Amino acid sequence: MRRICLTLPTNRPCASGIADLAREAAYGARTFGVEAHVLVLDSADEAARAEHRAVIAHLPPVAGVIVHHLDEEAQRALLRDLTATASPTDAERLLKLLLPDGVSYGACTDRAFLLAEVLGCASVHRRDSDSRYQRHNGETVFPIRHELAFLDTTASEAAERVSLRRFDPGAGGRRVALVGGSFIGDMSVDLDAVRRRDPAAYERLIALTVPDDHPAMWRATLVAEAFRGGGTAPFAQDRTTLTRVPATRVDMCNVALSRAVYSRVPLPPATETVGSDYFLLNLVHAAALPGVLHNRHIVNHHTPDRRTDSGFLAYQIRLAKYFLAVPRLHEIHTALRDPGTRLLDEDGRLRTGAVAAAVRRNTADTRPGDIHRLDTLDAVHRSLGGRWTEAADLLAAHRDRLRAEARTDMADFALLLDAWPALIRAARTREPVSGR
Repeated sequence: MRRICLTLPTNRPCASGIADLAREAAYGARTFGVEAHVLVLDSADEAARAEHRAVIAHLPPVAGVIVHHLDEEAQRALLRDLTATASPTDAERLLKLLLPDGVSYGACTDRAFLLAEVLGCASVHRRDSDSRYQRHNGETVFPIRHELAFLDTTASEAAERVSLRRFDPGAGGRRVALVGGSFIGDMSVDLDAVRRRDPAAYERLIALTVPDDHPAMWRATLVAEAFRGGGTAPFAQDRTTLTRVPATRVDMCNVALSRAVYSRVPLPPATETVGSDYFLLNLVHAAALPGVLHNRHIVNHHTPDRRTDSGFLAYQIRLAKYFLAVPRLHEIHTALRDPGTRLLDEDGRLRTGAVAAAVRRNTADTRPGDIHRLDTLDAVHRSLGGRWTEAADLLAAHRDRLRAEARTDMADFALLLDAWPALIRAARTREPVSGR
């Protein structure tokens, strides 16, 4: 029986989201005959964790569904075992990268990848705690419907069942590596207040997400579409496209990846950096691996913590770190698209070493462009006034640290890439964690 991992990493209360996730797992098990492992990686406070435990305890038993709820203590114990087995000399540093003190969108998903290997799963299906499912004609619109229908089938097989085909017929023997959709609702980054207050300032900020070498005619379109997801129209009927999926069309709350991807390459473990978990979407695109894009979009919403003063300021740091990471990540993906990089081996599998080499080339330099990006942020924030002035002061006080972390984050990623094959081997030979 095929095993899959439906995962929800969280650091906030999300009892209803966990219940919804279990229902999606039940749908997948019932419809496709899989063994669905629901994996909740819980970094929330004790009160929220207690609520989550209570919800899980009261879930009705469903054939083919097994629920695992791991708090940080349980995650740390498992990771300590894996890192010590995989790389004894770097074990402590790797443990800190995989389970850091701060928020890391990449590291929490890397932990899910490793747990999926421990559980013997063939794929990871990622959801978020700040999203919910659409409903249509009285039924929940579960993305797993397309994820299980297409993931790991050959492109030729998928081509017979999708609505639209935009993929090289010569690559029909390759297997679908990614199935994803987007979101409707709130923007995936919390900048709508800037857009409403000053559209010109908003465009200056969003322009920082576009690599500097993009032609002007493309930049305007990319700025207009950035972080808008699948639009505003609710789900009406299924549409699926076999394609080389652009990362901008998929959200990490609505994606499934084959183990052929994540067992070869992890996500960057950078802390306090939005967007760091999109690396693999760009990698699959760079490798020209088949994917299926669907329109079972999830509903995104912004949680109340972002509206608090502390939450607002923390989020500005995460945005700033993303703006500094953009040119580095762009250079990595550009290098990986070069045929000379040999991103895929002779069997069509991702080469971990090729990715590590491209990342390592971005670890040593200090960039004048970093100063320009921070200057732009400072000018925009001060022009907005109010709480944005406080954000400008905060970023100014941490300017040197932010620039340094833009470099060290790449070095940390290179280290994790070097250790990843051994971590995967250690995970595959470890005794599975229990669930209910």
